[in-house]
Amino acid sequence: MTSVIVALPKIEDAKNMKNVLVRNGVSVAGACITGAQVLALADNLNDGIVICGYKMADMMYSQLQEYLPAGFEILLMASSQVISESMTRSGVVCLTMPIKIHDLIGTINMMIQAMELRKRKRRAKPKERSEKDAELIRDAKAVLMRRNHMTEEEAHRYIQKCSMDSGTNMVETAQMVLEMMK
Repeated sequence: MTSVIVALPKIEDAKNMKNVLVRNGVSVAGACITGAQVLALADNLNDGIVICGYKMADMMYSQLQEYLPAGFEILLMASSQVISESMTRSGVVCLTMPIKIHDLIGTINMMIQAMELRKRKRRAKPKERSEKDAELIRDAKAVLMRRNHMTEEEAHRYIQKCSMDSGTNMVETAQMVLEMMK
């Protein structure tokens, strides 16, 4: 679940914003008035969205963005003049003040969906094998091809099937094939 942190200069405004978000189904990790509070809260989270104004008690939004851990984005709420100056920053989505609640909720939901999609894509991306692991699998296939008269594709499928059946990865299975056929 993507975490949301509200950071506004006045604690009343931050709490009110948090309440509006929670009433509209957005999970909020906390309401802060300083960049230091945001950073402390963000350190305990994997990723998220920081909703903030242009300036907090101790830093500007641009400084906060530099210090935030990877995986965090900023939703900047500011005047149109400030927004026109900050449009070149990546990782910052902007909303012009005054903000309508449905625009705010829609933007946050869009940002959350985009972050969740990126997370799923990262998880689905196959991990690359090291050269050593790839060589081990090639050696095991070569042994199977030589001893059992298999094609390379058949040897690969055999290692893959054994791997799935035994619940081990292909590298471990290739090691077992090599040890058994010594």
